[in-house]
Amino acid sequence: MLDHVEIVFENMKPMMKKLKKASYEANMEDFLRKHGHYFQEMTDLVENAEDKEQTASEIAEVFADKVEKAYASSKKGVIEGVVQLDLNFFMIYYIFPALLKTEHEDAVLIADHLRDEWGRRFKDSDIQYTDYDTLYGAFREKIFGIF
Repeated sequence: MLDHVEIVFENMKPMMKKLKKASYEANMEDFLRKHGHYFQEMTDLVENAEDKEQTASEIAEVFADKVEKAYASSKKGVIEGVVQLDLNFFMIYYIFPALLKTEHEDAVLIADHLRDEWGRRFKDSDIQYTDYDTLYGAFREKIFGIF
């Protein structure tokens, strides 16, 4: 399930750098082209499950496990604060909006479980999510006019 899903974070730094309305749109299109199959897999798994809640919970655990293994410091075994901050922002700007962009009836259920598992698993990661259109609409030239 979700083999190598941690790869969705591979271009995290450049995708978050100097984020503007036009670059966010282009980044999301490229992100979905490369990694959209993971979000399709998530929704397919839940759609075909007997227990949707349990399957969504398992997806969230597997996702968090793979990210944790990929980004935990080899010295301390935990994700360093600055890296965790980057991962949190990437979740908010790309992972959740990409999942919700599937418009699948189970996407919100999966997003809720991802958010909850993320918050339990990672320090200072009580994050929320929104959809792509809401985020995109928050940009003028730069997100909320601050970057």
